[in-house]
Amino acid sequence: MPTQMEMAMGTMIRIFHRYSCKEGDRCKLSKGDLKMLLQKELTDFLSCQKDPHLVDKIMQDLDANKDNEVGFNEFVVMVAALTVACNDYFVEQMKKGE
Repeated sequence: MPTQMEMAMGTMIRIFHRYSCKEGDRCKLSKGDLKMLLQKELTDFLSCQKDPHLVDKIMQDLDANKDNEVGFNEFVVMVAALTVACNDYFVEQMKKGE
């Protein structure tokens, strides 16, 4: 039976490939793929954002090799950065509660 960490890793891989197969290279996210992934999988995060160019900015930040697509490594960087930001927020909230 897989551990929670192994299941989380499998979930990230499945989510990436669920959206990467929509257009263009089947192993990369186009801007449209990325937008759909963000809208469906990070709904709460996007609902708090007011910037209409947010997806463009995220795409620019993630697309390290500037091929106008986001590979799995670039996707993992985004997930890791968001996870760190969420952890920082929760740690800060815990400190305020002490």
